[in-house]
Amino acid sequence: MENMEREEQLRQWNELLGDKKLRDLKTALTEANEVDVAEFMAELSPERTVVLFRMLPKEVASDIFTNLEPEKQQTIIASITDREITELVEELYVDDVVDMLEELPANVVTRVLKNASPSTRKVINQFLNYPENSVGSIMTAEVTDLKKSMTVAQAIARIRARCEDSESIYTCYVTGSRRILEGVITLRELLVARDDQLVEEVMSDDVIVAYTTEDQEEAVQRIMRYDFISLPVVDQEGRLVGVVTVDDVMDVMEEEATEDIEKMAAITPTDKPYLKMTPFEIWKARIPWLMLLMISAAFTGFIIASFESALARWVALTAFIPMLMDTGGNTGSQASVTVIRAISIGDLEFADLPKVLWKELRVALLCAATLGVVNFAKIQFIDIMLLGNPNVTTGVALVVCLTLAFTVICAKLVGCCLPMLAKKLGFDPAVMASPFITTIVDALSLLIYFQIANGLLGI
Repeated sequence: MENMEREEQLRQWNELLGDKKLRDLKTALTEANEVDVAEFMAELSPERTVVLFRMLPKEVASDIFTNLEPEKQQTIIASITDREITELVEELYVDDVVDMLEELPANVVTRVLKNASPSTRKVINQFLNYPENSVGSIMTAEVTDLKKSMTVAQAIARIRARCEDSESIYTCYVTGSRRILEGVITLRELLVARDDQLVEEVMSDDVIVAYTTEDQEEAVQRIMRYDFISLPVVDQEGRLVGVVTVDDVMDVMEEEATEDIEKMAAITPTDKPYLKMTPFEIWKARIPWLMLLMISAAFTGFIIASFESALARWVALTAFIPMLMDTGGNTGSQASVTVIRAISIGDLEFADLPKVLWKELRVALLCAATLGVVNFAKIQFIDIMLLGNPNVTTGVALVVCLTLAFTVICAKLVGCCLPMLAKKLGFDPAVMASPFITTIVDALSLLIYFQIANGLLGI
């Protein structure tokens, strides 16, 4: 229902634009949600985009601008005057300006910075110098700070006066000299307190913070753990320099989830949307991993080749190789994905490795017993009795089922260990996902298979 209403809205706007009823269109766009308007403008030609952007009120236009794709932002900046750029930059929150500049070409960035006020340019440059994916690179500098000596009435008046320039006013922070963070107080606490009470009497001095150079995922986990709507950001000296808000967290979560999914699928992460990427860019993101996995998979070929003469005598063993390798790979992937997810949300640390191993070992034993029994019954009733395959004997069935059981156990343990070891060594655990785990487990399953077959069948 919501999609139908949005499509109808877009259709009406297109009709107004087609009929050149720009005054009516301006009114409609001004009253609409900025995300919907950005979606509408994304489909327009560059000329029409600029025309519509210029006719909108500047505060509305700036909200829409932050939701446009970098290509559209570049088109607008290239088409408006220096004075309009100054007004746009001053209207936007600093973190939104920084996000925009990180996506735009160098010549456009130079023009934007040139037309920003000296104070804004200083803050923007400070943000741009923070490490990539750090808390400092995603925070916003627009934050309302209070003083201990203020009364509640004075604090509310200050919030009211600065609400237009602050991205979040629901949680305020108390600072002392040199902006050292000393406490935190919510708007709700201020509203229920007496007007003559001091902020110092109402605030909490137990403040949970993030540091500018911390990884952005650390801040996300902290906000999720404590159910905050914002998190203060301080420098190494404890001075309040900004705040990370829920909308920043959502952006980071989407970005990190996309990156993890791409790594788990053996694709080099990219910031571009799929439809914006050329076939060459997609090829470049995928081919390194495919080549690495292809070369590493050659080890399984070497193992099979070394037992070629044995397989010639026991042809039936060959038929079960794909099943053993696939089951092992799937089993290892289950463990690795579960552990990677737990690591990403902060549930697991490297110190938990013994607990994880013990738990996955018990799971592996249950899975191994179940799969082994079911597979033995399947071979006896289908391969031997129903199909009457003379090459499949009870001895072969026993070899296959024992191999399956040991493969499942090894795969579970490898799948849970590698992501945690990767995290400990400073790598992204997502790298140790399905393709990588599968390649390792494939080789292990073949080694186990031929060793058990050699012991029981004397191949």
